[in-house]
Amino acid sequence: MRKIHVIGIGAGDPEQLTLQAVRALRDTDVFFVLDKGEVKSDLVELRRDMLRTHMPEGTYRVVRARDPERDRSAGGAAYSPAVGDWRGARADIYQRLIAEELDEDGTGAFLVWGDPALYDSTIGILEEVLARGAVDFSYDVVPGISSVSALVARHRTGLNRVARPVQITTGRRLAEGFPEGVDDVVVMLDAHQTFRQYADQDIDIYWGAYIGTPDEILAAGPIAEAAPRIERLRAEARERKGWIMDTYLLRRRPEE
Repeated sequence: MRKIHVIGIGAGDPEQLTLQAVRALRDTDVFFVLDKGEVKSDLVELRRDMLRTHMPEGTYRVVRARDPERDRSAGGAAYSPAVGDWRGARADIYQRLIAEELDEDGTGAFLVWGDPALYDSTIGILEEVLARGAVDFSYDVVPGISSVSALVARHRTGLNRVARPVQITTGRRLAEGFPEGVDDVVVMLDAHQTFRQYADQDIDIYWGAYIGTPDEILAAGPIAEAAPRIERLRAEARERKGWIMDTYLLRRRPEE
């Protein structure tokens, strides 16, 4: 039977791969990489760097496919259907890659940024492919260092505080209001810098972009003071690279 490894490759640094991830890499015949186009071509190159760092030359193949476009203009009630359509299109690609590019007793792998179990669709898409019944395979999941873990480590702070809960959410949800009963909130997938709407509150922000790569940028401080700096850094980086991946922790200061 075909076998698939879903390998968490961390936030970008080849040295952040776990020993388990390296073993899974070396057990793989074919690596499947979805290409997001010329603007994000350096993401593909980062994956290649990881393979060159940890794999003997000539022992594997890399198969690239173009990632389907997602309708990012869809909002409100249309958001979930748009994501569903995109995941279905990805499932079509995964199914074709596994069926056509992998021998019946071969081992393939998808290299997933950060941790495959945190804000990633690969596991769900593979389950959809299996449910279709057109191609059979087994798969396992190798956890990785998420951008969340890397962010707080780079800022030399903890994710939570003693006896306090922490919540991980999206910019879309944060725009609806700060979560109730939580003072530490990690925000991912925020294209609109939603933290700015909390600049009048006693909240600190720990922000990072391109974490774990040579382009890494960090900023921290009270939102009112840090927001203009983050906006400038973010705009400059996006102009320079054409894309940006950032994450941040919002931490409400305790009352005096």
